[in-house]
Amino acid sequence: MSLNEQVLSYPIPNDTALEPPAEWAELRGTCPVAHVKLPSGDQATLLTRYADVKQVLADPRFTRQLNAPDAARLSAEGGGVFNSEIATIIPDGGEEHQHWRRLVGKWFTAKRMAALRPSMTAIAEQLIDDMVKRGQPGDLKAGLGFPLPVYVICDMLGVPAADRDRFSYWSNTLLNLTRYTQAEIEAAQGEFFQYMSDHLAAKRAEPGEDLLSELIAVGGPEDGGLADIQILVTGMALLVAGHETTANMIGKMVSMLLADRSRWERLLADPSLIRTAVEETLRLDANSGFGLPRYLREETEVSGTVLPRGTTVVCSMAAANRDESAFEAAAEMDLSRSPNPHLSFGTGAHSCLGQALARTELQVVLEVLLRRLPALELAVPVEELERVEGLAVGGLRTVPVRW
Repeated sequence: MSLNEQVLSYPIPNDTALEPPAEWAELRGTCPVAHVKLPSGDQATLLTRYADVKQVLADPRFTRQLNAPDAARLSAEGGGVFNSEIATIIPDGGEEHQHWRRLVGKWFTAKRMAALRPSMTAIAEQLIDDMVKRGQPGDLKAGLGFPLPVYVICDMLGVPAADRDRFSYWSNTLLNLTRYTQAEIEAAQGEFFQYMSDHLAAKRAEPGEDLLSELIAVGGPEDGGLADIQILVTGMALLVAGHETTANMIGKMVSMLLADRSRWERLLADPSLIRTAVEETLRLDANSGFGLPRYLREETEVSGTVLPRGTTVVCSMAAANRDESAFEAAAEMDLSRSPNPHLSFGTGAHSCLGQALARTELQVVLEVLLRRLPALELAVPVEELERVEGLAVGGLRTVPVRW
């Protein structure tokens, strides 16, 4: 039976931690608009070609309104952050969304990231010192990958990094599609909501030099600012998005570079390649998670297929990033690839707001690791690295390393 005639389970099962499922190439070649069954049992449409994914992510007719009555449920328990009411509080499109991006985006400019770079480097140095003291082998994810982005985003939001274990649990419940019951998800969201409410009350009483204090200072909608509930949800969204994706990507990036020792040696010989190497690992990340779901408000054609109104589409940026029609030698890792217009951060009006932050953190981690631990290597065979299952963002359970 061809892929055109069958309904695949999605996410597509994959035993390897760093390599893509074989079905991606077949789907791009013969079935770019595929029928898939989600963990909930509902059906959706999967896109795997670069041009199609780019088209849909930039098209305002494909919305984030996954709570629509006829939208596919991502999981039987509701689908975490994608399907929650929280996701609808930040404006979905138009001028309202652009206004929100302008207010929040001031904190994620390249200039701001350059100013943060020395403190990021100092944090990375300290975390590596601590990891070395604990002895080898060590877990790069627990020792560096997870804490670094948490410290940085906590500092930007003015929240205590000491609460990072609580953030980790709340993030998991919002981003995991299979692990938690609906009751557990709702309880965690309630706790997170209350935490952020209390934090914002403290910021109103005693403002600091942080993103949330600045959003409060602008005033409400009548003053050109955001409603209180929008500030609260923005804080929750940034806390989750600002650490979970990058924490996982740090481990995957280092694993990809150490999987073939010649890659690490090349970077040691030429650290000027760090920027393009980061982009290439983002492009080749085969374990990036669920992809971006979108809900179609009106009938639209994609790749010659008519999609009816009410279709839920899943855009696989990871599959699209390996499309030979968009990237020469797409399956190969080229540490000097430039330009590299990968779709890992999305595209269009909803492209990742924090992409400059993620890029800077990944570059800093690589710079410091190459300088401090040039002999770094995986402490287990690549085949023994394990995926984290069920997360909307992909990751590895642990990244055992020696140095």
